[in-house]
Amino acid sequence: MRPETKEWLAKAEGDFACALREWRARTHPNYDDLCFHSQQCIEKYLKARLTEADQSFSKTHDLTMLLDLALPHEPLWETLRPELTLLSGYAVMFRYPGESATREQARVSLQHLKALRKLMRQSLGLPPK
Repeated sequence: MRPETKEWLAKAEGDFACALREWRARTHPNYDDLCFHSQQCIEKYLKARLTEADQSFSKTHDLTMLLDLALPHEPLWETLRPELTLLSGYAVMFRYPGESATREQARVSLQHLKALRKLMRQSLGLPPK
């Protein structure tokens, strides 16, 4: 595995840990952050997969754009587009005043995060963990 891929994975796992921490928080869980870190984790997994495939990409938070770049390497991932579209919006949606994530949005976000992370880890030859 390429060193840069490993760096993307380490950063992705940091976001995964943050999302889990917010979900498990007994007092004052931050659902905005959970949704944000869910998006960030999957973004970094996509970038890890692209890096491993020697596929260049621009600086973007758009998961569907990254998906389009990954499809030549992972054609079955087309089925992930609805989940990636939902998570993609969380890169900025809850980062500013005016909108806040609900517990239900956080729950769905975490559900998608876990499923997508598992699939992407398998693609990279990593254990589901």
